[in-house]
Amino acid sequence: MGIKGFQGTSLLDFPGRIASLVFVGGCNLSCPFCHNPALVKAPESLPDYPLEPLFEELKQRRSFIDGVVISGGEPTLYPGLSDLMRGIKDLGLLVKLDTNGLRPDVVAGVLEQGLADMVALDLKTSPERYGELHCAPVDGSPLRESVALLLRDSVACEFRTTCVPGLVQEADIHVLGTLLQGAGSWVLQQFVPHYCMDDGYRAIEPYPASFLEHFAELARRYVPCVMLRGV
Repeated sequence: MGIKGFQGTSLLDFPGRIASLVFVGGCNLSCPFCHNPALVKAPESLPDYPLEPLFEELKQRRSFIDGVVISGGEPTLYPGLSDLMRGIKDLGLLVKLDTNGLRPDVVAGVLEQGLADMVALDLKTSPERYGELHCAPVDGSPLRESVALLLRDSVACEFRTTCVPGLVQEADIHVLGTLLQGAGSWVLQQFVPHYCMDDGYRAIEPYPASFLEHFAELARRYVPCVMLRGV
């Protein structure tokens, strides 16, 4: 596990903020709809990006970026995550962490050390269905623990669900909504089939916008602010 990519700029999930993106290799899931297959399936095939050159480049970018998004793969598997996040914050930049929430011990450490300005947690389907996202059984209880940690903490948080047909259905919206009660917001994202890791998923037709609007109405029974993305 290591830093496998460092790319351009994107919007940081704070109003009007710009961020650079850092990608970490390796994942504890193999979601068939993942858009970063090399990071998941063969991270060892990609060269590592050393920390010091990364920090030096970020230092040069400070005049036009506000922060850094750490994504993957799954960043909480990276042993050097705390050093990476601390080094970024020492440069005076904001840090956003993307995670699947299956390493609540790491999420707890990040929160306790104040290393994240924002955490984005992907809720892919009902926790009991997570085995459908991997080539081996998956215990969904760590996901529930991470959600509870974030709901208790004051850190800015984005809970988001990509609405993949078959994996996210009405029943799953109700399960996830119950889990998210107390959250300020929840993002439902449109499924994009074109770059899926599993070829079979590239042939799946995304839900029409009316389906996602219906899901959003169901979700608002649990979370007051539900936003649609990519529709």
